[in-house]
Amino acid sequence: MTSDPFFILVVVAVLVVLAILLLGISSFGRGGEANARQSNKYMRWRIYAQAVAVVVILIFVYFRRMGG
Repeated sequence: MTSDPFFILVVVAVLVVLAILLLGISSFGRGGEANARQSNKYMRWRIYAQAVAVVVILIFVYFRRMGG
């Protein structure tokens, strides 16, 4: 399964979401108004990345069920 390109794409998408989430949390934890704005921007990016990750996962599941 690790040689499947779709599986690798799913893993990369999930890791990107995780990295953005950690950036947002760490920025929020530092405090200050500038860091709060930066954290909000990271969290918006996380929502977009998470939407892409969900679509990639759904495509992966669809093709796996079809026997591909």
